[in-house]
Amino acid sequence: MNLTVGFDLDMTLIDSRPGIRAAYRALSAETGTYIDADAAVTRLGPPLEEELARWFPEAEIPAMADRYRAIYPDHAIEPTAAMPGAREAVAAVQALGGRAIVVTAKHEPNARLHLAHLGIEPDAVIGWLWAEAKAGALREHGAQVYVGDHVGDVRGARTAGALSVAVPTGPCPEPELREAGADVVLPDLTALPEWLARYVAAQPGSAQPVAAQPVAAEA
Repeated sequence: MNLTVGFDLDMTLIDSRPGIRAAYRALSAETGTYIDADAAVTRLGPPLEEELARWFPEAEIPAMADRYRAIYPDHAIEPTAAMPGAREAVAAVQALGGRAIVVTAKHEPNARLHLAHLGIEPDAVIGWLWAEAKAGALREHGAQVYVGDHVGDVRGARTAGALSVAVPTGPCPEPELREAGADVVLPDLTALPEWLARYVAAQPGSAQPVAAQPVAAEA
């Protein structure tokens, strides 16, 4: 099969909470507007503008979003870490001869900065897409599977006709992900390589037995 697996970014591949917290605090200090950065990072997933609407008048949101994205690289890239198993999950797709793509609501240039900084090397990065809007990119790239941490990611996968694989490593607990329609819920990305090997082996026409599939161990 021509395997393509999509991944969400924030709280799926990367723990961006420390960096985003720092960026919100910098925006707050610059504008003099109070932003509860600790609360904001518990709601990661939806577009930036939804969070900014909690703190700024509607007319100011476009300018504040532009400013946040401009200061983001100086504050958010360095503190952000890879989620456990993230590199191994992307590498597992590629080791099976597949393509790993990132489809995220994040500003695409900043998404690319995160991935380059952390040494995560997908085959494509598509930004500025949230929930059902992710389906267009997933279809365009022929993704059979989409991996994410948010119910919005589940909706995006289902809209695209892709298998929804969810990890409860972000704001949405397992019951919420299952209720939203996730086909598979894994504890985190460290479980993805083994699951993926079994998924590929079960596809019609697969000649590769499960035992022959590489299973990455968490370092």
